[in-house]
Amino acid sequence: MRDTLYFKDDDSRLSFLQGNYVTLTNMSDHDIDRIIRYHLEPINISFHTTNPELRCQMLHNRFAGEALKKVDRLYEAGIEMNGQIVLCRGINDGEELERTIRDLSGYLPCLQSVSVVPVGLTKYRDGLYPLEPFTPEDARKVLEVVHRWQDELYEKWGSHFIHAGDEWYLLAGEEMPPQERYDGYLQLENGVGMMRLLENEFQEAFDGLPGDDLSREVSVATGKLAYPLICSMAEKLKSRYPGTVIHTYQIENRYFGERITVAGLITGQDLKEQLAGKDLGKALLLPCNMFRSQEEVFLDDVTLTELKDALQSEIDIVKSSGQDFIDAVLKLR
Repeated sequence: MRDTLYFKDDDSRLSFLQGNYVTLTNMSDHDIDRIIRYHLEPINISFHTTNPELRCQMLHNRFAGEALKKVDRLYEAGIEMNGQIVLCRGINDGEELERTIRDLSGYLPCLQSVSVVPVGLTKYRDGLYPLEPFTPEDARKVLEVVHRWQDELYEKWGSHFIHAGDEWYLLAGEEMPPQERYDGYLQLENGVGMMRLLENEFQEAFDGLPGDDLSREVSVATGKLAYPLICSMAEKLKSRYPGTVIHTYQIENRYFGERITVAGLITGQDLKEQLAGKDLGKALLLPCNMFRSQEEVFLDDVTLTELKDALQSEIDIVKSSGQDFIDAVLKLR
């Protein structure tokens, strides 16, 4: 694994500068004063629950419940915040989720948005709390709660406020909400609305394509979450450019475990093993979120060059927009 992944950060400065989520548990009064004095915002907070006792249990920190009082100071000072709730089955869902959303909505409008995402369960859980994966029925219940609160809060505040991560819709077998539900995609980097934005951007760019006899063969690899959408986009491009061949490959996350479905947690090792011997065409296209920011290194420290050598293929790193996907496939620009 990359060395930086062993560094556990909970620093409010990184929240302001890079969008990291912090628990507030190690934040002193001096830190709060500094945020207020210099108006460092937005501050992104991992709430998980507003039940003080439960928060202490979940974070395994006896100060975790008391730390919630720091949110009051930020709110009173008008500091913009965003929040997240990492949901654990049978722990902070159900009535606890209702309580948390109700409590957090009291911080509107300073607390601009809150995401609800399922806990990521890797295969490395020996000695850890016995968490259980959510079922499709669980996901539908979570979405019902989120949608009900969205409707109520939008009527009062003009903001949907609480947002469900894309994984809930995949698990529940439901369509992603329309763009208007995402309030400008405030939680995009937390996996909220990524699929909707990508699909909309792709469709907008696709509608302007003339279509011709372009001949090109490429391949695309992604995770389980994005795979159906990538396949749909590829089929549309092939219908307009019949001479184009696009191989799509769903990569199973064997490194962390099959329950991890996002492309951003796919490792170079899994790509090597699962794409070996596959037809990759002139180039393999990989999303930029598989790599460390501004570097060509995967989570497991495999480099882009090493993967190229292993697969004997050119590899193009594709930015995250629908237009970028089209450009990478067709090479029209």
